[in-house]
Amino acid sequence: MTEAKTETKAKAAPKAAAPAKKAAPKAAAKSGKTLKVIQIGSPIGRQQDQRQSLIGLGLKKIRDERVLEDTPAVRGMIFRVKHLVRVEDAA
Repeated sequence: MTEAKTETKAKAAPKAAAPAKKAAPKAAAKSGKTLKVIQIGSPIGRQQDQRQSLIGLGLKKIRDERVLEDTPAVRGMIFRVKHLVRVEDAA
């Protein structure tokens, strides 16, 4: 009976090969364009996602300024808090 158990283990189907992993996305090409973002409104009483967007942009207080690279991620955060910030071209 011991032999029968070992035979079934030996005949077990091999595991399927893992699918090939996709290459990691390349970092966005730097266009060299920058934006100057100035906080003009308070996050007090705002939704949590708006507060987090301001922090993600590096803004903590009114009149804080940051020069940021113009990327889709930064543009998305700016769009979310467009009523709390002023945007200028830094170039």
